[in-house]
Amino acid sequence: MTITTTKEPPSQPGSLDTSAVAKVLASGPRPARPSAFSTSITFAWRALLKIKHVPEQLFDVTMFPIMFTLMFTYLFGGALAGSTEAYVQYLLPGILVQTIVMITMYTGLTINKDIEKGVFDRFRSLPIWRPSPLVGALFGDIVRYTIAITISLVLGLIIGFRPHGGVIGVLLGAALLMLFSFSISWVWTMLAMIMRTEQAVLGVSMMILFPLTFASNIFVDPRTMPGWLQAFVNVNPISHLVTATRGLMQGSVEFHDLLIVFGWSAGFVAVFGPISMWLYNRKT
Repeated sequence: MTITTTKEPPSQPGSLDTSAVAKVLASGPRPARPSAFSTSITFAWRALLKIKHVPEQLFDVTMFPIMFTLMFTYLFGGALAGSTEAYVQYLLPGILVQTIVMITMYTGLTINKDIEKGVFDRFRSLPIWRPSPLVGALFGDIVRYTIAITISLVLGLIIGFRPHGGVIGVLLGAALLMLFSFSISWVWTMLAMIMRTEQAVLGVSMMILFPLTFASNIFVDPRTMPGWLQAFVNVNPISHLVTATRGLMQGSVEFHDLLIVFGWSAGFVAVFGPISMWLYNRKT
């Protein structure tokens, strides 16, 4: 009795067993689409991991608040307010605003770097909420803001800052500052989509932020300024933010100051958020 066997031809190099692949793909139910919140938090965690691997990124949120607070307090405190202790009550909320608003441009720098490296092209191919990479990057920066605020407040308390609004007033002032910073970050996000290089984003951001922060009521009372400069300071959104933050921390906030800051914050998001997303969708 003769048994005949047939030998299957060997598979060619690079051939694909489609039946096996189909079996694996059909082995379970399709995963649910991730929510907008979960994908945004994932990208926020990505931003924090980048800080973990490159801790030098925290230099601006650690050393800058210390240098600005000490230099301006002890260089100008006696001349402007009669004593450093009196001046730090006026200065510290303004230094908080200046520090946090200045580091908001970091959002645009990191997004522009991701675009230049082609990372955002991969993100856009994922089945996720489209704004997640942008919103997640902004959420991640809130941790940086928290670190800078904490360092500035601790240093201020050491050198004599005494907020009459108590812990609640300080926390509300910090929350208002982070809300405004999140909103104005959309401006730098838009610039990141327009500018070709990280250096260009940095240059334009500084050109905008320097007049806004220094031509404000952070360091001195605007009543000592020339009339034409007072007119600019009085409509400057940074001035309104400083006034509201001072009021919350000292327990003397005016309701209309809060409304103005909320209005500016909503305006930044309403205007620059959609523009940023339109540019992001058209980015190649």
